[in-house]
Amino acid sequence: MQTELVIEALDPVDAAAFQRLTGCSDAQLADLTRFQALLAEWNAVMNLVGPASLPNFWNRHAWDSAQLLKLAPDARTWADLGAGAGLPGVVLAILLKDTPGAKVHLVESMAKRCKFLRAVVDDLKLPAEIHNARAEELDLKVDVVTARACAPMVRLLGYAQPYLKRGATAWFLKGQDVASELAEAATYWKFESTLRSSLSDPRGQIVQVKGLKSVRKV
Repeated sequence: MQTELVIEALDPVDAAAFQRLTGCSDAQLADLTRFQALLAEWNAVMNLVGPASLPNFWNRHAWDSAQLLKLAPDARTWADLGAGAGLPGVVLAILLKDTPGAKVHLVESMAKRCKFLRAVVDDLKLPAEIHNARAEELDLKVDVVTARACAPMVRLLGYAQPYLKRGATAWFLKGQDVASELAEAATYWKFESTLRSSLSDPRGQIVQVKGLKSVRKV
């Protein structure tokens, strides 16, 4: 892990560095490059990601998402809650594209964002299913439930609770304010959490949640 952080600090991640870090194939790299183009195209007409983040796609979006596979290398089915711009869900689907039994559920309540996700999934022929629904209303059984920029932890745990009850492991991409989010969540939920520093940005954290139980209504 330390070696990857040093690479990150000395050499900003571009497409070639991303391929070295992840070991992705040329075909997967081509799919990610196509996704980058589609994201920029659609972002011009709807708010998917901050425009300033697009030039840093390979680190801020691709590598940030792809690092989850290192934490759950045997997971085949994923649910990305509040999938929005397809981060991390589309990146995961691209990297799992040739893996037998792999499927990523992209869960998004906003119809216009589902339209974007459908265009990407169809264009790249990804092993992904789009659900235009609220996360907590779906009856999905997956290996991992994840989310990035979806909601504060106190609400995100409510969205994820049904998935955890059905046996999923939770890995959430969070920013530098995660400690305060976890403290607030602890007044409503009982849970165990483990933090790992993000490989794409040492200020970020990846949170694993286990043993989730409601204490009082949010």
